[in-house]
Amino acid sequence: MRRSQILGLIGGPILAALVFWLIPGEDAGGLANPGRATAAIGVLMASWWLTEALPLPATALLPLALFPLFGVASSGNAAAPYASDVIFLFMAGFILGLGMERWGLHRRVALRIILAVGTAPRRLVGGFMIAAAVLSMWISNTAATIILLPVAISVIRMLQTPDAEDQPAVTQFATCLVLAIAYSASIGGVGTLIGSPPNLVAAGFLESRLDCSIGMLDWMRFGLPLVLFFLPLAWLYLVWFAFPLQLQRTTGGETQIRQSLLELGAMSRGEKIISAVFGLTALGWVLRPQLNSLPGLELLSDAAIGMLGALSLFLIPVHRGKRAMDWDTALRLPWGVLLLFGGGLSLAAAIGTHEVDIFIAGGIRALGEIPLWLLLVVSVTLVKFMTELTSNTAIATTFIPVLAAVAVGMGAPPEMLVIAVALSASYAFIMPVATPPNAIVFASGHVTIGQMARAGLGLNLLSIVPVSIAAWLASGTLCG
Repeated sequence: MRRSQILGLIGGPILAALVFWLIPGEDAGGLANPGRATAAIGVLMASWWLTEALPLPATALLPLALFPLFGVASSGNAAAPYASDVIFLFMAGFILGLGMERWGLHRRVALRIILAVGTAPRRLVGGFMIAAAVLSMWISNTAATIILLPVAISVIRMLQTPDAEDQPAVTQFATCLVLAIAYSASIGGVGTLIGSPPNLVAAGFLESRLDCSIGMLDWMRFGLPLVLFFLPLAWLYLVWFAFPLQLQRTTGGETQIRQSLLELGAMSRGEKIISAVFGLTALGWVLRPQLNSLPGLELLSDAAIGMLGALSLFLIPVHRGKRAMDWDTALRLPWGVLLLFGGGLSLAAAIGTHEVDIFIAGGIRALGEIPLWLLLVVSVTLVKFMTELTSNTAIATTFIPVLAAVAVGMGAPPEMLVIAVALSASYAFIMPVATPPNAIVFASGHVTIGQMARAGLGLNLLSIVPVSIAAWLASGTLCG
């Protein structure tokens, strides 16, 4: 057990008890006992999430055990947020992504994108970045990285021959390429609502606390422009400044990619079915506002559209006795992540019910003189660098309710800081532990911690302003 875990196990309950006793009671202008208990349990969950004293999904189950025990909520009310439609939207996205993986469509898409861009060194890096970003919009950024890394390593190995004229240049190219894949997977994940867990945490909080429903198209209005702006900026930074590429050509790179495509053969029936279902589901998400205007479809939601697409995979036959999706494949769903969402939403609901957020907001009204833009930039920077040390989902789940209360206390739109937390939690590039893609490429052996830290620091700083602007613009279009 790590020292941080021991510290969390011991210090978390102590800190929670201190919070309960330090918050004044209702007769002293503070909170009633259920509110004080909610704040204490929230601190306990945050400390255990940040130190990973327990597995993150296990900590997310604390509301089910502690809320009834301390009079915060009944078991039924504590459990209800675990069945939020936002969670089922993410589940549907995962099932569609698993379908792509099951039939190999994800690999074909990635190779086609890379080949279309070109295989000159800088173009090759750009191609891998586009492929990683596109894939991570629809499947997990972890899966996108795992898909592309073997292809990248095969290209690198073709260059690392005894006849290579400039091995230092090849090594530099290899480092740049694997880091580009990891960073692009994180960058692309903010483009869609289902692309990254913090996105769903933010959407779930806004729906449960502010009665603000964010659909796929609503998110893409600010998420996709951020990706389209920052991905080329990251490419320019990596290939011209962080790792100036001296390699003039990648002999065999195009051959390797064409060979990989040749090995895949013609598009299978399974791939065609997944492509059709995925395309129709995505179209449904985009056109959902128009569909809601049709008689009988007023209640159609993004979660329902996603589930229609996901469940159709279990119905459509591919071969005799084999359908587009089976339950053995679906068991690979990240159930722990779904529980983590549920725990965060349950805590957020209790915070609102017992006015803990209003109490926090009342205590920070002194911040009212701080310019709103400065608060936004500080929040983005704080979350971004905090995420370097722990799970981005845990950071988002922990910070979103707090910063939403800060926004209320300042009279600012809370959705602005909520979106800022979600975006900045995904844009952490310095440490291997910051995101799964960082950890995966670090394990490849082609990048050192020092190289990742230097390159990632530059990207962290470059992303502060674009992320802040995206959050600012989003607040003007969401939640009325």
